[in-house]
Amino acid sequence: MPIHPELSNMLIENLKEFGAGPGGRVFIGPHGGLMTDRAYLKVFHEARAQAFEPPEARSQLMEVPYALRHAAVSTWLNAGVPAPQVAEWAGHSVDVLLRVYAKCIYGQQSEAMRRIWDATR
Repeated sequence: MPIHPELSNMLIENLKEFGAGPGGRVFIGPHGGLMTDRAYLKVFHEARAQAFEPPEARSQLMEVPYALRHAAVSTWLNAGVPAPQVAEWAGHSVDVLLRVYAKCIYGQQSEAMRRIWDATR
């Protein structure tokens, strides 16, 4: 999955300093076990409140972590990243990806027509 280089560097530095958790996990639950959705959401909501102004923190995009994932996948598709690549990054099959996200792809008709035109010259 693509990750911003700055975030990648932070993660690498954190792993160098603190190492991985049990079983090589990067994220562990509060008691050292698996990270549950309940523990994750608690951290997500606390971080959201600290990182954003109140109107931003209340936006639908920040309601649940899945909304951020959905926005990322939609953005990749609308940027013209091929569906098989997006499916791999998102952990979907292409079939599931297109069934769930096909309605999010829009505004690419001109670019598609240009590509067809270029390919047939």
